[in-house]
Amino acid sequence: MGMSLGGDDDAPMSNINTTPLVDVMLVLLIIFLITVPVVVETVPVKLPDTRYEPTRTQPEDVALSVRGNSDNTCEVYWNLTRVNAQELSNRAVAKLKAEIDRQGGPNTPGLVLPEVHIRGDVDTPYRCIGGVIYTMQEAGFAKVGFISEPQPGPASADENQ
Repeated sequence: MGMSLGGDDDAPMSNINTTPLVDVMLVLLIIFLITVPVVVETVPVKLPDTRYEPTRTQPEDVALSVRGNSDNTCEVYWNLTRVNAQELSNRAVAKLKAEIDRQGGPNTPGLVLPEVHIRGDVDTPYRCIGGVIYTMQEAGFAKVGFISEPQPGPASADENQ
């Protein structure tokens, strides 16, 4: 705080008290020093390329189609047969068990498990797709993939050359 010693008491004081300004600036400086590294630093993640890769379908893979109805229900099709949640679970367990037995049992070296390929309608609610994923993983399928329509144009950058 500034203090005037001596002099004329009636004269206005021309010194500005800068202590509150310096205090505020120091607080802002500390806040910016703390928050800027949090905003700038990110976790390094390599995102996948978004190019079309043809699906390599094996005969033992499971093809599912999922779509939502206007009455807020979900339709699930195993190939072309409509199934409900219990039938989906039963078929998935039976399919996986049959495939494991066909290859020689669960302890067979080089056991190749089938994959699940899901085709989801663009207007299908997430809960329908999520329910199918959960059911198939609960049945024992480890690989669940999505079939999508490729964007128009070349499939990869290599085809442009």
